[in-house]
Amino acid sequence: MEWNLYAQLMEEYDSSLTYDGIDGERLASRLHAISKIGLTPDGGSQRPGFSKEEKQAKALVKQWMSEAGLTITEDGAGNVFGRLEGKQPGLPAVLSGSHVDSVPNGGHFDGPLGVLSSLEVVEAWNERGYQPERSYEVVIFSDEEGARFNNGLTGSRAMTGEVDREIQEGLVDQNDVSFGEALKEVGLSSEGFFNAKRNLDEVSHFVEVHIEQGRILEQKNLPAGIVSGIAGPSWLEITFEGTAGHAGNTPMTERRDPLVAAGEFVSNIHYLPKEVSRTAVATVGKLNVQPNGANVIAGKVHLIVDIRDIYEDTRDQLVELVTQQADRIADKYGVTMEGKQILKVAPVPIAPKYTDLLQHTFNNLGMDSHLLPSGAGHDALIVGHQIPVSMLFVRSKDGISHTPEEWSSLNDCVQTVHVLKRYIETHINQ
Repeated sequence: MEWNLYAQLMEEYDSSLTYDGIDGERLASRLHAISKIGLTPDGGSQRPGFSKEEKQAKALVKQWMSEAGLTITEDGAGNVFGRLEGKQPGLPAVLSGSHVDSVPNGGHFDGPLGVLSSLEVVEAWNERGYQPERSYEVVIFSDEEGARFNNGLTGSRAMTGEVDREIQEGLVDQNDVSFGEALKEVGLSSEGFFNAKRNLDEVSHFVEVHIEQGRILEQKNLPAGIVSGIAGPSWLEITFEGTAGHAGNTPMTERRDPLVAAGEFVSNIHYLPKEVSRTAVATVGKLNVQPNGANVIAGKVHLIVDIRDIYEDTRDQLVELVTQQADRIADKYGVTMEGKQILKVAPVPIAPKYTDLLQHTFNNLGMDSHLLPSGAGHDALIVGHQIPVSMLFVRSKDGISHTPEEWSSLNDCVQTVHVLKRYIETHINQ
């Protein structure tokens, strides 16, 4: 049977949600068209950053942008901008969008929904003959996921100038293709990429629609929610080192076992975030034991702690608590501990001014609103370091994302587009 996301989306669609120029059937049709690009045997998406599949998806959206009357430009990082000129084109523009790349065998909503929601606003304005005061740009950022080079949010970092050239040029994918070579494969260049920084005085605000990738909205039975802040990750690389030995011949009293220390450390981390914030989290998802033998006492354990919060001060407090915990446990078991920070990205709390305005928008549409944090990073995180941002989440079924089972109902998607459109018209376009 041929893959048909459109049929699945339309199956339970409430056609009364198609009004004020926003068309659920058009949105479903476009989500389906993009889903066929890089479709995997499991029914998932395979569109790595700077691949021919990502480029093909961008080309399809550019076609729709052109048909909608937008002026299209593309920067040296491959970011695409479709511009609708406002009544006062000299004013800084409002930007809205997301990305079309995916993780390996990912879903069909993460990224494309944000791009197409932003484009649907233009389609609605065209049907109503509405021209915004400020110019409005639909943006497609390149390589948000970072799955190919383990270094994401690439397009938004290039646009805002948050790129370390030495690190970026040193990236190599699993097929030994360098970042520079990957750029050439899709018609870009290193020089163009590193000169893609935009004059952000030209931009007044950025709004992103994205699936939640969690279960809060589902538990609240709400189609959409307002993001209160985007967590910035801080990664700690921790190494416990002891003395390797024979599992049978080394008495328990004479052991310096770093794996025992690491085990207690990982277990205790679970209880630390609540000491600093309701929104803080800490995770150990990667752990390496050396020499990793069944009958050998470990000599060294290497692990990474992913620490996040939407507030920088509490995130950094948690980093300190985790480090102190590692020191204490190392002393307890007679092993050494070495820790260093290998990643630190500033979080972006969304200004209350904008979350309040979004709440008013929900209320005016007769919808209940709920504020929730984003633990995952998004292009809005990077853009938010430089200009004001807002973000809307769409309910995710079972909280699943980054797999072919990722799902948001068309009803929820369309209701969110109505919020986005009304929010921009009423508050952000002034």
